[in-house]
Amino acid sequence: MRLSCLKENLSWGLSIVGRTAALRSTLPITANVLLKARGDSLVLAATNLEISLTTNLEAKVEEEGEITVPCRVLSDFIDSLPSEIVDLRGEGGQLDVEGEHQKARISGMVASDFPLLPKVTGGLELKLPKDVFRRAVNRVIFAAAQDETRPIITGIHAEFCGGLLTLAAADGYRLAVHNIPLPVEVNSPLEVTIPARTLSELSRLIYGEEFTVVIDPEHNQALFRFQEVEMVSLLLSGTFPNFRQLIPSEYTTRAEIATPDLLSGVRTACIFAGDGRVVRFDIAGDRLIISARSEEAGENSGEVEAHVEGNEARIAFNGRYLMDFISSFREEKVVMELTSSQAPVVFKPVEGEDYIHIIMPVFVQW
Repeated sequence: MRLSCLKENLSWGLSIVGRTAALRSTLPITANVLLKARGDSLVLAATNLEISLTTNLEAKVEEEGEITVPCRVLSDFIDSLPSEIVDLRGEGGQLDVEGEHQKARISGMVASDFPLLPKVTGGLELKLPKDVFRRAVNRVIFAAAQDETRPIITGIHAEFCGGLLTLAAADGYRLAVHNIPLPVEVNSPLEVTIPARTLSELSRLIYGEEFTVVIDPEHNQALFRFQEVEMVSLLLSGTFPNFRQLIPSEYTTRAEIATPDLLSGVRTACIFAGDGRVVRFDIAGDRLIISARSEEAGENSGEVEAHVEGNEARIAFNGRYLMDFISSFREEKVVMELTSSQAPVVFKPVEGEDYIHIIMPVFVQW
């Protein structure tokens, strides 16, 4: 393999695919990046066996070929070069890299040892607007479980049905659901669960106005394509909980609160919540009293204006769950609906049905 390319392009490509190079793996070659010189382009690819990333760069190819080398080593060396043009020459398990006043020989492995990159050739294919999708992901992803003992709830459930894409995440203590209008009708409903790590990386990397998503449930894969980049991820196997059954259909107390006031009150209470993280809400009249106390920090109480309908109520939450939700909430006001101190509590915008968040309360002695 022999080629030359712009340092800026190569550095960018390595920063993209390098996010999936597995630094801690029982398969050492997954810490490598695969370089393929073909035609007038250089293909870069990396995988952690769950997610694969590929991108194409313009290059002047003198001799086609392929090789894999440690992604971190190559990326750091390329970033250190002052020159605009980089020459690459691969032979056997060695890659010679040369720029202005600098050259290196990087030890790698032959490309035939690199894991096969997945190909998605069929399934449901749609174009989605980047900003709308990213916003939806960011509003549900924090509710996905971290505990790997139940892998299915570490993902984000995606339902494609009619003109709507519904994203849902739940960890047993909270639930976040966001609806996105689709540009075209999906006649055959499709449900899959995508690893939260995949959508977290996609949200960080994606650029451009829109991107293509291809869901191939037959081969348990999803592809995301944006301009020169392709990401392929495995889907999670199993049955995602019926989250719609968890959404309360009625309430006895409803409070409408300014989001900045709620955020400020909860953030202050969390200072005093201690290791237990318990934040108490006392809803009465036209106010919400937010308080917390712990042996190690002391106690505090703050008052927030609220428009309250129905019964007075006292309820307590895990403060971290409240902060995760409120920090991602962009509307000016939030509605809180509840029936008792032990039942799930609904948080949602004043208007619109595109988003709903549910948090299970914690039991405390008042």
